[in-house]
Amino acid sequence: MSETKLAILIAKDEIRELGMLYSRGVDRKDVALLRTLYTADATDTHGDTFDGGAGDYVDFLEKSFPYMRYSGHHICNHLITVSLGSDVDTGEGEIYAYTFHIIPDGKGGWLEDLRLVRYLDHYRKDGGHWKFAKRVVTYDYSSTRPAQIPAGDTITVPLDPATYPQETSYVVLSSRLFARGPRA
Repeated sequence: MSETKLAILIAKDEIRELGMLYSRGVDRKDVALLRTLYTADATDTHGDTFDGGAGDYVDFLEKSFPYMRYSGHHICNHLITVSLGSDVDTGEGEIYAYTFHIIPDGKGGWLEDLRLVRYLDHYRKDGGHWKFAKRVVTYDYSSTRPAQIPAGDTITVPLDPATYPQETSYVVLSSRLFARGPRA
């Protein structure tokens, strides 16, 4: 295998990890991690929910986290192209995913929010890591309905941000990849 093909293969694996880190960051409500996943000039367009700078998008998410009873981002397919340049490495990708959230209904109850999502991404290597330079999110399907929360139901990721570090994955998994906060 040529050095170029090997470099492209490594880049694609790092970009796939970037997509999974985004999912983990949102689902574990890890704002510090999410801030490291975008270039300084990145933009994020999430359907009709948000359109602006990535830093503002992470702020938007941070404000919503205490109200999200559950968040699950599940990546299905991820196609990637990579262009390795002498000055800058870039790439593009399309991630198919489904997301499931349990969110407040505004009346004291909860809603199940299911979306079949496509993330249309532009990537750029920055500071030794692949990052999102631009994200455009489109929804192929969206459904919201009342959630039936049974008595005694438990929440895996607590609503209170002060208790996030006690979430099970941070306690059980010890490698840096699974730690809270920025990547090393």
